[in-house]
Amino acid sequence: MGFSCWKKNYGGNCYTVICFSWSIKSFNLSVCMLLQLMYGLLGLTMGSLWRLRASWGISVCLTAVARALGATCYVVMYSFLIRENILSLITINIHASLTYILTALGFITIPSMNTIYAIFGILLLMNCGFFVFLLHLLYSVFFTRLGMKESLRLPGWLDKAI
Repeated sequence: MGFSCWKKNYGGNCYTVICFSWSIKSFNLSVCMLLQLMYGLLGLTMGSLWRLRASWGISVCLTAVARALGATCYVVMYSFLIRENILSLITINIHASLTYILTALGFITIPSMNTIYAIFGILLLMNCGFFVFLLHLLYSVFFTRLGMKESLRLPGWLDKAI
């Protein structure tokens, strides 16, 4: 695992992007590089932590942070490429939705931008955490079925279930 896992993930993503784009005209190297930033960092972190036999709690948390960092960098770099501030659009939509919800509940207040950024960060980390947790479950089942259970450090509840 570790570095070789990252290289395989990197190569798989490149081939996937090329297959999805299909024609040379629509192939965009910058999109391929952005995907590598997000999923390559995720694969490197998860593979390294599994190779070090880190506990599941630490592995899920650190991999979720790595995915959140990769997703944020992806959005920032993609914003630069298309010359549009996507983070601003996300925060404006969160601000409008939260203001609408608060008004519907009877609160006449406008949330500060610090509150909006905190909500955005919490939602991003929750999304990445759930994704990474499900990814850990999926890989654990696959590795167990492939006969690689000795190389895994599974939690007790999952070890009993498998």
